[in-house]
Amino acid sequence: MAFLVPALRRRRLASLALAAILGLAVIAPGAAIAVTAPPDEAAVSAAETAMVAALNADRTAKGLVPVRVDARLMAIARARSDDMVAQDYFSHVQPDGRNVFDVLTAQHITWYNAGEIIAWNAFPMDSTVAAADYQWTHSAGHDAILMSTSYNYVGVGLAVDPDSGKKVWTAVYLRGPDRTPARATVYTPKVVSGPTSTTRYAKLSWTGYDVRLQVYTSGLRSYSVQRRIDGGLWANVLVGTTLHSTTVKMYLGHLYEFQFVARDRAGNHGNWVTKVIDLR
Repeated sequence: MAFLVPALRRRRLASLALAAILGLAVIAPGAAIAVTAPPDEAAVSAAETAMVAALNADRTAKGLVPVRVDARLMAIARARSDDMVAQDYFSHVQPDGRNVFDVLTAQHITWYNAGEIIAWNAFPMDSTVAAADYQWTHSAGHDAILMSTSYNYVGVGLAVDPDSGKKVWTAVYLRGPDRTPARATVYTPKVVSGPTSTTRYAKLSWTGYDVRLQVYTSGLRSYSVQRRIDGGLWANVLVGTTLHSTTVKMYLGHLYEFQFVARDRAGNHGNWVTKVIDLR
C-alpha cells in the first residue's frame, strides 16, 4: 500500500483545510473574552488527557474501538500547537513548509496512514475541550478522521497563547504497528501443605489479553513467570509459556515473591505483576 501514500496525503490535507474556518466560528459576535494567566503544565496535560477521553467517547458511542495514546504522537501534536501559537499562524503547513507527514517521517515513526485535525477557540480551560470536540464532530471532513476505522493510535496537543488566551488544538491520528503492551492478570495463590511439616505447595494461576486495537492487534503470545526468595535475585520459573497455572514447592521460614508478565506477538509486554507468599 506504500504507493498509495502520496495520494492519501493530498486527500487528507485537502479534507482538513476547513479547520481554520471552524476555529473562527466558536466565538459569538460581541462576546467578551476574559484573558487570565496562562495555565500551568499540569492543567494543559490534564486538558489533553480529557480530550483523548472525549474523542474516544465519540468513537465508542458509534461502536468503534478506542484509539490508543502514543506518547510520540502526543509530543508531535503538542509541538505542532506550540509552533502555531509561537509563530502566530493556523495551518497544517508550518512556515518552514513541513506538514505532519514530514514530521512523522523525520522522527522515523513507522506509519501506514495518518491524519491531522486542528482547531482553536478562546473558551476557558474548563470548556475548551468540549468546544474543540464539538467543532471537529460537527464538520464532516474532521469527523471522518475521528471516526475512521483505519487508525489505531492518536496524540493530542494543546497550546495556549499567553497574551490572548487562545487555545490551539492539534490531534494526530496514525495507523501503525501494534505498540500496546499485553496485560497479565494474576489470581491469589492457593497455598496447601506439602509432603513434610516444613514444606508448602502453591498453585499459581494467571490469565491475560492483548489490548484490542481498531486495526493491527497482534494477539496474545505467551507468559513468563519468575521467582525470588528473601529478596534475592529473580529466577525464571516459566519462560514463553502458554500455560495458565503451575504449582511450586516452598519451604517455611522464607519470603517468596512471584512475578508474571504477558507478551503479544509483536513482543510488547506490560509491567510485571507481583504476588507475595510469606512463609516466615
